[in-house]
Amino acid sequence: MRANYRMQRIFVPDDLGEGLSIEPSREQAHYLLNVLRMGAGAPLLVFNGRDGEWLARLEPRAKKAATLILAEQTRPQPQPPDLVYCFAPLKQGRLDYLIQKAVEMGAGVLQPVITQHTQIAKAGTDRMRANALEAAEQCGILAIAEVAEAVPLERLLTGWDRDRRLIFCDEDASTNSPLPALTAIAERRIGLLVGPEGGFSDDERRQLRALPFVTAIPLGPRILRADTAAVAALALIQATVGDWR
Repeated sequence: MRANYRMQRIFVPDDLGEGLSIEPSREQAHYLLNVLRMGAGAPLLVFNGRDGEWLARLEPRAKKAATLILAEQTRPQPQPPDLVYCFAPLKQGRLDYLIQKAVEMGAGVLQPVITQHTQIAKAGTDRMRANALEAAEQCGILAIAEVAEAVPLERLLTGWDRDRRLIFCDEDASTNSPLPALTAIAERRIGLLVGPEGGFSDDERRQLRALPFVTAIPLGPRILRADTAAVAALALIQATVGDWR
């Protein structure tokens, strides 16, 4: 069931159920009452990542305080997306964009990976979670993406589930088209690995190519920045072996 894009949606941590009353945060109440100027009885949608999506009615209590009365469930809670997106952290503004777009494109797990050429050694996990949540609010997503702690590439590969195919974007591939490699993949459990701005080192590329659960793909004849490569690769994967099929 597709999301209702015409109604305001907010995330709340509370349990959701018919007839329950919940209180949005002070910031959310201010936004609803004073920015959107929603009045008493105004409808909106709420979700918590566990109990599906619910229609609620707004009841103002003060200038920056309100109560939400839950009326009925509008969408059940879906299974979380199974796509694992692994990426080298970027500088903050572009990392914000990358996280939001990965969630919009159906990533269920966001896994920062430290490579030899990674520019940012420590990723802001709380900020990434906030960006993932904002993307879910704006795009009608009910299953909140998991944001994992950053790990070195070697540890990622050592602990990788061998039944999950890992696709990595290889800028030194001998062809421009990723389609032959993607359409040959039999597994339906997929992970994607996108490197940093400087690309993978020669040693990292050799290590990845030697692993039986790894598939290397090119992304065309042009050099793409890491955040652009992420969106392009996610679109290709969803269209060929993902949930767009």
